This record gives sequence, structure tokens and C-alpha cells, in this order.
Amino acid sequence: MPVISDPYSFNEEDLYVDLQSVFGQPLFLKCEGFNFAGSIKLKPATEMVEAAERAGVMTPASVLVESSSGNMGVALSVIAASKGYRFLCVTDSRCNLSTRLLMEALGARVHVVTEPSPHGGFLGARLDYVRRECARDERYVWLSQYTNAHNWIAHYRRTAPAIARRFPHLDVLFVGTGTAGTLMGCARWFRLWHRPVRIVAVDTVGSVTFGGAPGRRMLPGLGMSIRPPLLDASYVDEAIEVEEADTVRACHCLARHGFLFGGSTGTVVSGAIDWLTRCDTPSLTAVAIAPDLGERYLDTVYQTNWIRDLYGDDVLAEDTLPHADYREIRSAPSARSPGGRP
Repeated sequence: MPVISDPYSFNEEDLYVDLQSVFGQPLFLKCEGFNFAGSIKLKPATEMVEAAERAGVMTPASVLVESSSGNMGVALSVIAASKGYRFLCVTDSRCNLSTRLLMEALGARVHVVTEPSPHGGFLGARLDYVRRECARDERYVWLSQYTNAHNWIAHYRRTAPAIARRFPHLDVLFVGTGTAGTLMGCARWFRLWHRPVRIVAVDTVGSVTFGGAPGRRMLPGLGMSIRPPLLDASYVDEAIEVEEADTVRACHCLARHGFLFGGSTGTVVSGAIDWLTRCDTPSLTAVAIAPDLGERYLDTVYQTNWIRDLYGDDVLAEDTLPHADYREIRSAPSARSPGGRP
């Protein structure tokens, strides 16, 4: 194990979960939550802060400010604490309580927007607040994860090459879409790779990212109420949407097998399993990216009353949960290998 002095210096890149035994489909899940920020956002947060430092934007008097539904806020809180910067995270009422408390424990100041913008939803309201603060005080430095190219560059440099090293015969990659940083970094990198890789973007119902109708979204992370400025849809082969109830079901199915993941991961897994089931191509090498772990979702995704109030009493009924014939799968020898095709 490495010896580090900065919390952003460590990130486990090479941990995958084989979900064949859970869902009966050939899917490897890249786990991005094993770092001191607990999510994939540590990579773009580090890239954006260090780019601002190289450009001379950051000074000892600077105050970082960013709009975040949770994970980016935690990542910037970790980096700010390590580097000695002050940090203001602007979030909204959908942000998990545990996430807000974590940011505050790291020394960040958290402002919670309680009313959505008439035209831009909660995100629009958060951005309006950030702009007002920046206009009011010149010490504020807004990294703007929604427009900052270093968001996707981080995944171009690190996430995509890590997947390619482990899966040299990759056929399809499933990527959740929020700011579109992970999606664009990976899609751009694999566009230049030695073999074609199908890029499938996974979004949530109620998001407008790929032209869907705006609607209620209660889970933070994926989905946008405005089209992501970083998104270039020409790099995306297919976009699929997942109902939040299906997100919850996927999370609980994984938890019943000992894997506690966050809501964004549940969305990506649900969309990927549905796609693989419809396509019925068991010989594919497929990877999905899990942005975070599940501890911060104990009072939402894993809280029975919260789930029932939002999605109904039957959302977790046994016959609605995705599952496979576990006995058949576990008794069958596996010919799958991360290094190549079956």
C-alpha cells in the first residue's frame, strides 16, 4: 500500500465487481468510491483545482465556491481542507443530510437552496446564488464543474485508460450522466482506441440532458435540469433513461448481496442490466462505472419510509426486484475473464 501525505493522492482505480452472479448478465462494475472523498468526483475536483493553481487563479485569500448535489462538494471539501483553502458549497434540499454534515466536518460552509428556479430548477437556483456571491466578493473562485474542461480531462487521463488496461477487449461501456464529465472523458478516449467501444449514456427519467421532459428527481447525482454544457452527443452511441424506482430496486438488490452502492450506481446498473437483457449478447465484454458507495444514502435510498412515501408501498416487493437464478449461475463454471472474451 502507498504512503501518502495528501488525501487526494490516493484513489483505487482497479477494483471491479463481477455482477454475473447477481443479475445473470455479463457486467463488470468499476468501483470508484474507494478514496478519501468516497466518489469518482475526487479526480475531476483535483484536476480543476490544480489547473486553477497553475493558472494563478488561486491565492491564499481565495475562497472556492461550487454548486454540487453532493459528491463534488465532498471532494472539494477534502481538497480545500488539505490545501488550506476555504470552501463554500451551494447545494439544494435533495442533498443527503449525511453529505452536508460530512462537508461541514471537513470545514466547508454549506448553503442549501430551498426553492427551485422557475426555468432552471434547483440547479438554476444554485447557479444564480453562486453568480451573486462571485459578483459580491472578488475572493470567490468558481471552478464551474458544469463548463470546466478539466472535468472531462480528468477522466480522459485516468478513468478511461484504467478501464482499457484491465479490459483490452471491451465492447460496451455504461456511464452515468450528470455534468457529463465522466461520459465525455471516457467517450473521447475510447473514440481514439484501437477497437470500437459502444458508449451507452445512462440518465434518469426527469432529466433534460438528452431531450427528455423535465420531471421530479429526488435522488442527487445523475440528471440535469439544463443541458450539460460539456456534453457533445456525437460521442455517444446510445442514451437510456432509468426510473428512480428502478434505481432503488437495483441498489437494494446489490445490498442483498453485500454490495452497498449509491443512487447513481443503482441507476447505471439498472440501465446496463436492462440494455444487456434486451440485447441478449452474453459474449460481450461490458463495463459500467459506479460513481460512489452507499453509506451516504442510508436516510434515503435505504430508508424504508422515505422510499414508500416517494415510490409507493410495493416498490421493494420481492417480485419487482431484479434478480437472476442464483443457483443456476453459481453452479455453472465461469469462462469470463477481464483480460479477454469468453
